Amino acid sequence: MAEGTGLEVRPITAEDVDQVARFLAAELNSRLSAETWAAAIVPPWPVTAPNHGFLLADSGRVVGVQLAIYSERMIMGRAERFCNLAAWCVLDDYRLHGVRLLRSALAQPGYTFTDLSPSGSVIAVNQRLKFTEFDTRSVLLPNLPWRANRSIAITAEPVALTAALTGDELRYYRDHRDCLAARQVLITHGGENCLVVYRRDRRKGISAFASILYASRPDLLRRALPDLRAYFLRRDRLIATLAEVRLVGRPPGAVDLPATRRKMFRSDHLTAEQVDYLYSELTCVPW
Repeated sequence: MAEGTGLEVRPITAEDVDQVARFLAAELNSRLSAETWAAAIVPPWPVTAPNHGFLLADSGRVVGVQLAIYSERMIMGRAERFCNLAAWCVLDDYRLHGVRLLRSALAQPGYTFTDLSPSGSVIAVNQRLKFTEFDTRSVLLPNLPWRANRSIAITAEPVALTAALTGDELRYYRDHRDCLAARQVLITHGGENCLVVYRRDRRKGISAFASILYASRPDLLRRALPDLRAYFLRRDRLIATLAEVRLVGRPPGAVDLPATRRKMFRSDHLTAEQVDYLYSELTCVPW
C-alpha cells in the first residue's frame, strides 16, 4: 500500500499502548501476543516517563514504532536518566521515514541512550549518531548437572532475596521482580551475596539458553559459575549459559562465540563500565 499524505510522528501515550502492541505482534514478533507486548511496553518500576517511545502513523494507522523504556539511576552519587531504545519496526512502504522515529527519541535532552538489540541497518545509523559499542565478546558454557562447591547457596526465593539484599541491589531486585523477561537469583558464599539477573534466550530457534545480564558481585559470580550453571539446568532446563567475557572471563569449558549480538549506548559523560543492561527491553520483553 502506498503511503498517504497524513504521515505524522508522535509520542506513544498510555492510550496508544494497545494499538502499538497489536502492531508489534502482527509485524515484528508474533511469538508474543498483543497482551504480552502491551505488558512489556509499560515497565513495572517507578519512573516519570515522558512517553513510551514514538509511533509513525499514516492517517491514524500505525505504520511504524520505536519503543522507549525509561529509568532513573544513581551513578557515582549522581541521578542519571536513561532511555533504552527498544523494539523498532516500520512497514516496508514507510522505511524511508523510520529514522524519524529514532531522531525523535534522541531529540529528548538529558538522557543516556542505550540500544541493546540493534539490527544490522540500525547499527550503521547509530554509528553516524555517535553511539559507542559495548564490548560484547561472549562465551558459551554448557550447563552441567554437577555442583562444584556445596558451600555455595543459590536461591530464587523472594523472602531470601529481600532479606539478604540491601541498597541498590535490593532496589534492582524489587524493580525487576515483575518484569516479563528478567529472572533473578541470589548467590551466597562465606557471608557474601551476589544478585544475578538473567533471561531465557533463544539461539537458532532454540529457547534453552541462560543469558546473564547483570551481577552485583562479578568476583562472586565467577567463583560460583559452575554451581549457577547446574542450577540453570536443574531449575530452568536451560542447556547452556551465555555471558560476556568482561563479566565472567573465559572459565574452563568456555567456547568463544564467533558472532555476538551488538549493543550500543550514547552518553556525553558516562562510560561503558557505568552503563548496564538492567531497566531495558532485555528485562521486559520475553522474546
